[in-house]
Amino acid sequence: MRDLVQLTVNGTSLRVARGSTVAAAVVIAGRCGFRRSVTGDLRAPLCGMGICYECRVTINGVAQCRSCQIVCDDGMEVVTSE
Repeated sequence: MRDLVQLTVNGTSLRVARGSTVAAAVVIAGRCGFRRSVTGDLRAPLCGMGICYECRVTINGVAQCRSCQIVCDDGMEVVTSE
């Protein structure tokens, strides 16, 4: 069995494989939008390597975190703008 970590995405608890990115956890949680643009449109990851900034979420109360660059940790609380 793989080593898992538990976190919440928009209040939903889930377990993901240790080493997974927060962006992967958001997708596993069934979310298709990560943030909203200034015009209100839903945005999602584009590059997957931290350059486009479209994957920004709030992690443990810290806003504007690039979810594709952060590895999940036990007890992490992730909030999207969806």
